[in-house]
Amino acid sequence: MTVRVETAADGVATVTLDRPERLNAVDLETAGRLARIWRGFRDDGSVRAVVLTGAGVRAFCTGIDRAVEVAQPASPYSLDDPLLTIGPKANDLWKPVVAAVEGMACGGAFYLLGECEFVVASREATFFDPHTSYGMVSAYEAAYLAQLLPYGEAARVALMGTAERLSAVRAHTLGLVTEVTAPGAALAAARTAAATLASYPSAALQGTVRALWSTRAPALAAASALAPHLIALGNLPPEAQATLFASRKQGYELR
Repeated sequence: MTVRVETAADGVATVTLDRPERLNAVDLETAGRLARIWRGFRDDGSVRAVVLTGAGVRAFCTGIDRAVEVAQPASPYSLDDPLLTIGPKANDLWKPVVAAVEGMACGGAFYLLGECEFVVASREATFFDPHTSYGMVSAYEAAYLAQLLPYGEAARVALMGTAERLSAVRAHTLGLVTEVTAPGAALAAARTAAATLASYPSAALQGTVRALWSTRAPALAAASALAPHLIALGNLPPEAQATLFASRKQGYELR
């Protein structure tokens, strides 16, 4: 099982990406399971709030598993991206979701973080987007980043690739993270917040989440319509990406 779900009597469900040996990267099984989980929560009255986290302390999620081969349609006007349906909003779930981040959150992790209501992070958590370093366009990720950070900061994360990582403390200052905890304590803190949410009437919570999301949805829809074309035009061929990945420099600056 690549994703674990635990539901407690207080109405909080904890969803854990459970591939620590792959830094909780998303493979096709994980993508499909996440979509089914979110859709299942819509009709589960025992779940009123959700915490999303990753197993282990090395990573919350590192995006798509590079070992995955995603078959693409023959049409140059189409692009299949399995990460597009891994988030709660993409699956029409309006119950509040709180993210608990330990370790790295990078690349495709922003498909998830961008659809959570708020983020709690350990002070050892880091945030970055490696796409440009490997000759890939950050399109969907950049769109989510632009909703989570001031424009200049979103641009810096999206463009600087693997050369820099955003620290949890800096992310808190910028508003990406709402609470910084001691190492290993992010899940407990996120769960405490989610338990408070779960104690409120669910319809009011869902309506508020929907109202908040309506301020983001138009911009994300416009960016998503353009993203496949930018990726098709700007991405290096897979073999060239692999060469850059194999030759990447170790180390990074922490901001």
